[in-house]
Amino acid sequence: MNDQQTPQPSPANEATSGVPQTILVVEDEGDISNLVKFYLEKAGFRIIIAEDGAKGIELHAREHPDLVILDLMLPKVDGREVIKRIRQWSQTPVLMLTALRAEEDRIAGLDQGADDYLTKPFSARELVSRVRAILRRVAPRPSAASEALVYPGLTIHPATRRVEVNGHPVDLTAKEFSLLLTLASAPDQVFSRETLLSRVWGFEYLGDSRTVDVHVGTLRRKIEDDPAHPRFIKTIWRVGYKFDARGEAETDGGV
Repeated sequence: MNDQQTPQPSPANEATSGVPQTILVVEDEGDISNLVKFYLEKAGFRIIIAEDGAKGIELHAREHPDLVILDLMLPKVDGREVIKRIRQWSQTPVLMLTALRAEEDRIAGLDQGADDYLTKPFSARELVSRVRAILRRVAPRPSAASEALVYPGLTIHPATRRVEVNGHPVDLTAKEFSLLLTLASAPDQVFSRETLLSRVWGFEYLGDSRTVDVHVGTLRRKIEDDPAHPRFIKTIWRVGYKFDARGEAETDGGV
């Protein structure tokens, strides 16, 4: 990687809370990953590194980074498979690093779900520029991020992670809120237990799917007028759950 000019920190690299954005670098060549870490930390980002594809998948599920910089040629699990696995539960933007110059190799990575690519060797300035550009593109609009989801007797505030039932605040755990938001953001969409495990608990979670049922049960007790006959979180027999935006109680809502 050519160093050229050292990028300078930018306030735009921090989320609204003032916490630096996290970038996961999945690269098996230590010299490259260390240089990427050096320049991106200089630019104001928090960097975590995985030396192989399997570790990259594990760290992504645990750390929930804002962006992934991913080498395509990796030990254990190759880069294309890493993208495929990440896309099962997340739309985290991915910047590919590749020494493969053939057009079909780059296209294959993009088709798999990567957002952009850099061909080795690359300059520090271009790397930081690409990272900033991707993060700008995927940044949520302020109005959308703060927009409440309002249903009959239930209001969900994604930006502040607050929930109100009939005008009164309700305390939810982090997992309960994430579960509710996942369901309520897609009314009438049926989510399997496995999909909810991936989206809410992350790929690293290896518990059985009854965990979802248990959390649905506690969530219903907090937001439903009658948990035995839920208005919002409906059971789809032998499949999973869906959110009913109409808020009409069902006759049998057992988990």
